[in-house]
Amino acid sequence: MRGGSIAVVGGSIAGCAAALAASRGGAERITVLERADDRLRDRGVGIALHSDRYDELREAGYVAPEMPWAPLTRRLWSVRDGGAGHGRVVGEQPFPFRAYGWGSLWSELRRRVPEEVVYRSGAVVTGVEPDADGVTLRLADGHEERFDIVIGADGYRSVVRAAMFPGAYAAYAGYIGWRGTSSDVADLPSEGEDAHNIVFPGGHCVIYRIPDGHGGHRLNWVLYTAPPEADGLHPDLRTPTSLPPGRLGSALTERLRALVADNFPPYWASKVLGTPAGTTFIQPVYDLEVPHYASGRMVLVGDAASVTRPHIGGGSVKALQDATALEAAWKAGSGWQEVLERYDAGRGPVGAAMVALARRMGDAQVENTPDWAAMDQAGFDAWWQRQNSGSDRHSGFGGHSIKAG
Repeated sequence: MRGGSIAVVGGSIAGCAAALAASRGGAERITVLERADDRLRDRGVGIALHSDRYDELREAGYVAPEMPWAPLTRRLWSVRDGGAGHGRVVGEQPFPFRAYGWGSLWSELRRRVPEEVVYRSGAVVTGVEPDADGVTLRLADGHEERFDIVIGADGYRSVVRAAMFPGAYAAYAGYIGWRGTSSDVADLPSEGEDAHNIVFPGGHCVIYRIPDGHGGHRLNWVLYTAPPEADGLHPDLRTPTSLPPGRLGSALTERLRALVADNFPPYWASKVLGTPAGTTFIQPVYDLEVPHYASGRMVLVGDAASVTRPHIGGGSVKALQDATALEAAWKAGSGWQEVLERYDAGRGPVGAAMVALARRMGDAQVENTPDWAAMDQAGFDAWWQRQNSGSDRHSGFGGHSIKAG
């Protein structure tokens, strides 16, 4: 399937990967429309790729060894226990992951997008109008542009998804992720190769080291818990959003700082509470399962399709795997309909299974937490296995295998 004009709405990790897939598939003219300016590379949050998934994606040509990363080998789940500085470990598990900084991974993917692809920053798509032969995009500046195919890579607030499935909005899960990064990595235990989950009633905090993009490292953390009811944070199901630095509100900030001080082991409390305010922000947690990944001349990748809670450690993997599947469908299909049908058939079940697994993990790790203080390794293993019950070849912690799809 060669030729055609393609628009990719969204130019972050999913969008760059989708543009690369379309180019490799044989698209003739590709335009990426990214609403943000060129500062995407400055996003400092951490992401992690399971080592097995990395190997598959490297083989497929979507990641490379030169992308800055930090090794993770083990994950420790720890509870506050008296005055013990690092807390008491209640569960330990292998954790073969590679940690990345979002901005550096995006920068490397952006460099892989062929020069002939037109990448336009600050291009805000406000309307998507499909018909039998293509899709017209309406931009905020009043211009309209028509394409043979539109790929929605525009995240969990996708305007492309809204055109495909009106009323399909990401649903608020009832809790938030409070995120931050700092340069305080000098005395990390195990030379920084462990990921740490600090657990408490009603949530947990994930902490691990990521590259800083300049040859060093930063400490990345995200704390999941329900917000206080009086904080003014009432996400509208139709307009999910995040709260950047400077907009957290004193009630929310004080509630979370008190939670850390009261529930974290002293060592980890100092790490989180010492994080500069300018690097902390809030992401309410959402999820969504769509009926199809393709409709007419439109197709979805990444969070524009299924939105999974972050507990499965597979969000970025899923976006990159969506791109590899789209490339394969493009090369195998003989026309637009066959290309998109092949892609939908391959990725729809994967997205649904990942959403289901992430919901189970969110329930176990945030919404209905166990008695952490009474847990030992055997109890932890049983608790972990219950979350994964029902997982199949389409899903699993760290993302499913491309070869199993």
